Amino acid sequence: MMIWKISQRVNNDYDTYSDAVVVATDAETARRIHPGGEYGDLYTWAAPEDVTVELLGVAMGDPPSGVVVASFHAG
Repeated sequence: MMIWKISQRVNNDYDTYSDAVVVATDAETARRIHPGGEYGDLYTWAAPEDVTVELLGVAMGDPPSGVVVASFHAG
């Protein structure tokens, strides 16, 4: 598993996510993870094609895929 930073600059108002660190097998899978988990929507994040993905490193062991930490801008 790989560790990725995902970010978006489309929805940058209150009650939106700007960035997150996620664990996923590849960049395309990371791009499709919503920082809000299964309860997220496009009003708080962005469509996959608007998400920037940056490889941070390799995860040790066998961690579950998903969100490690996210930046939410509450209003």
